[in-house]
Amino acid sequence: MAAVVLSDAARQLLESDAVAHVVTIDEDGRPHVTAAWVGLDRDEIVIATLPDQRKLKNLRRDPRIALSVESTTRNDWGLLEYLVVYGRARVTEGGAPELLQRLAHTYLGPDVVFPNMPDPPQGFVTRITPERLGGVGPWNPPTQ
Repeated sequence: MAAVVLSDAARQLLESDAVAHVVTIDEDGRPHVTAAWVGLDRDEIVIATLPDQRKLKNLRRDPRIALSVESTTRNDWGLLEYLVVYGRARVTEGGAPELLQRLAHTYLGPDVVFPNMPDPPQGFVTRITPERLGGVGPWNPPTQ
């Protein structure tokens, strides 16, 4: 499936302090859900982790991924808007401390140091190519 271009509204939400719910597929086919800080690197969504985690093992086996991110904007019905991204991920080694530091400025504040440890492990960066968008909001206008 071809990559989709993220709208300005989707990019704004993905660069906010909204935490993403990340869904990967376990070996037995069941969904595995975690929460993660997310950011953007050009047209890819990025996630950083220091230890090797279950979601990373799942993605190495099956790169399909879904993210949902809740907005603080309410629609005309009074419901919170949310973005769903369906895509493919690739896990790369290294770069996690630098990405986590950048994301920490968004999620924790401009003066925070994260991870707050000497010589953190290089960890892993997950890069997600969006293939389809869903949810409720300007990134997914209702069909007529």
